[in-house]
Amino acid sequence: MHETADLRGQHALVTGGGRGIGRAIAQALAAVGAAVDVLARGEAELAETRGLIEAAGGRCLVLPADVTDRAAVEAAFARAETEFGSIDLLVNGAGSHLAVGELWDVDADAWWTDIETNLRGPFNCCRAVLPGMIGRGRGRIVTIASGAALEPRPYSTAYAAAKAAVLRLTDSLHAAVQGRGIAVFAIHPGGVRTALTERILNVEAGRAAYPHWQTLDWQPPERAAALVVAIAAGRADALGGRYLDATDALDALLAHAGEIVRDDLYTLRLRRLAK
Repeated sequence: MHETADLRGQHALVTGGGRGIGRAIAQALAAVGAAVDVLARGEAELAETRGLIEAAGGRCLVLPADVTDRAAVEAAFARAETEFGSIDLLVNGAGSHLAVGELWDVDADAWWTDIETNLRGPFNCCRAVLPGMIGRGRGRIVTIASGAALEPRPYSTAYAAAKAAVLRLTDSLHAAVQGRGIAVFAIHPGGVRTALTERILNVEAGRAAYPHWQTLDWQPPERAAALVVAIAAGRADALGGRYLDATDALDALLAHAGEIVRDDLYTLRLRRLAK
């Protein structure tokens, strides 16, 4: 999807870039010329990501920070702009899925950690980057969402609630910046086997909650990375504010962009009975 993309001159910041989907996105952006910042809590993982990017000829700045800490986020973004200039693309990839089990049984602090990481994190990062984007009249924001936002998840109430909120944050924020040269997206990477999903599979509650994961057709993280590169290149701007799935064919969606916008598809809406 991104073979012909050229992001030279662009500056991207990827949270959760120390491993998994975030790392794949950071690598893909750097491979097509973007200067990339990777922000995460794990310094060893950040160093490994930077090593992979620089070994392939890319430019990378590591930013150890917790996305739930607003002051740390603001300081990290300021450092990124000092190093590489204005941020053109924000990818909210940091996530948490600790509270697995029925709501009345899970650890309350773990439940709130999932809400904070998956929702407050994108809020802090969007708030840090948007004044500059608005001032320059350009920018794109991508937040990693999940199919958990679209259906009941009785054993993942915090994760599902936060990801549903991400979809509403996405379309609300896109509406707020419409006409200012900024596009906001939520994407679903598909089922990707990451450290997060491995942890769930390795606990009894996780195996009971998601037995189908044992035979799931796992997607490579590079599919989500390719979609983000296409978004960074401006290919998906006609679908701003929408929830895009990395397993869908972007060209096919774009061919129906008018219909998607007209009928308000690929977003979170209440459908009522016809009167």
